[in-house]
Amino acid sequence: MHEASIANELLSLAIKECKNNGYNRIESIKINVGRATGIMTDALLFAFNVLKEGSIADKAILIIEEIPVSGICKDCGNRFESNENYLIFECPNCGSFSTELVSGKELNITEMEVSDENQSYHKDT
Repeated sequence: MHEASIANELLSLAIKECKNNGYNRIESIKINVGRATGIMTDALLFAFNVLKEGSIADKAILIIEEIPVSGICKDCGNRFESNENYLIFECPNCGSFSTELVSGKELNITEMEVSDENQSYHKDT
């Protein structure tokens, strides 16, 4: 399950960023996950909740925003979205196989809410 290693890396990055900026608690982490990454969000959330125990993120919530797979046709210029969890190979408008992936491969921390005893801070990344 590669979701456990992804959750571990997300936590490591968030904890490092939090400590480097003088905070000692992570309240929430918001991430974007593209549907074409193959990441199972339920498994990622489960792994995150197990791995955060005993850390400065032990009470943190992980907010996952799924990004749909979308593409653009290089032949007709049609921009389109797919409900599939994999890459798009054919334009639904003209049938061309000359398409370019526009979104769906993202895996980014977009926001973190951190705090210390005296204050709370929300950071967009």
